[in-house]
Amino acid sequence: MKQATHFPLIIIGAGPIGLACAIEAKKAGIAYVILEKGCLVNSLYHYPVNMTFFSTSERLEIGNIPFVSNNPKPTRSESLEYYRRAATAFELNIQLFEEVKNITKEAGIFSVTSSKELYTADNIIVATGFYDIPYLLQVPGEDLPKVTHYYKDPHFYAFRNVVVVGAQNSAVDAALETWRKGARVTMVIRGNEIGQRVKYWIRPDIINRIEEGSITAYYNSTIQKITDTEVSIQTPDGVITIQNDAVIATTGYQPNLQFLEKIGILLSDDAIRTPFIDEDSHESNVPGIYLAGVICGGMNTHRLFIENSREHAVKIIQHIKTK
Repeated sequence: MKQATHFPLIIIGAGPIGLACAIEAKKAGIAYVILEKGCLVNSLYHYPVNMTFFSTSERLEIGNIPFVSNNPKPTRSESLEYYRRAATAFELNIQLFEEVKNITKEAGIFSVTSSKELYTADNIIVATGFYDIPYLLQVPGEDLPKVTHYYKDPHFYAFRNVVVVGAQNSAVDAALETWRKGARVTMVIRGNEIGQRVKYWIRPDIINRIEEGSITAYYNSTIQKITDTEVSIQTPDGVITIQNDAVIATTGYQPNLQFLEKIGILLSDDAIRTPFIDEDSHESNVPGIYLAGVICGGMNTHRLFIENSREHAVKIIQHIKTK
């Protein structure tokens, strides 16, 4: 049997915060490896092609590397270029397309089983984000090929009947972009308004398009059923059925809290399911396992972002150094 490869530190996730942790580890002289189940900054890669960040470029910086963008708020493509250059500049040790399957601990040493290798480690940082598990509609027809929970590019939807589910940033971007490419867009919105967190320069645009009738919106409504050619919508006035070619369900995403439970991390009993961490060190209830980034907020995925999670890397590495 092949002997396991040992690292003092294994970082799970090669998103911006995982990269920040690796940079701090390298500065501290701690040998590490990042294990990432997808591509570099996998979540950002899966963002819509034309997405613009709410944050300014300097608030997305890691490792004191300047993030220069054409405008104050960078685009998806600029962020991919920036984090790729940051990884190159620090020569980070990253294993891509290698998913961590399980972590166990014996005699103070962690065994980490990935889709490719077996590792051992003294410390683990989980920085896995929340973009991989969408909230499902739980309606008949959701598994049809025409339904997606990840909107990428508007051209695919040109001249088609499109239903967009949701009222936050992703939904508004999808509705406006596909409409501007000639799609006939209907929004299905559970609440009674466009989300208050929608980017301030976009929210008036979608409201005006709805009010002028260019985009149809059903408020206080939900999808009831999806078929190959139609969508049935439960509205305050009853069920209506409309012609449909594609459904973009931007219903939000959730972190893989089941994985945290599997490796022994305690979660709060309330609906937020907040993982237990020490706020000063970000160490979990399992000594040697640390959490960094948005995963620290449990189901409250709107509390932590790149800009207010970068400090997690510093806290964690400082604590590991004291050992």
